[in-house]
Amino acid sequence: MQQDTKQQLAEWLKDFVAARQRPLHERWDYSFIHTYKPVLDDAPYRVFNSLKDYRIWCEKFLPKWLGYGKDI
Repeated sequence: MQQDTKQQLAEWLKDFVAARQRPLHERWDYSFIHTYKPVLDDAPYRVFNSLKDYRIWCEKFLPKWLGYGKDI
């Protein structure tokens, strides 16, 4: 593994100190990063009759890398 240099550590500390001094509402806004999730984000909600139906839908429509399949 790569060892962090003293300069990198000093920069990280500076960033953490700056973040700590921001107002809470600003830190809250920065804390959430929206990542588009294909299929999941394409509809406001979905309704399933059973958990089994939901699992079948996940297996059929969601990309494997989202982690909703049986293989994960």
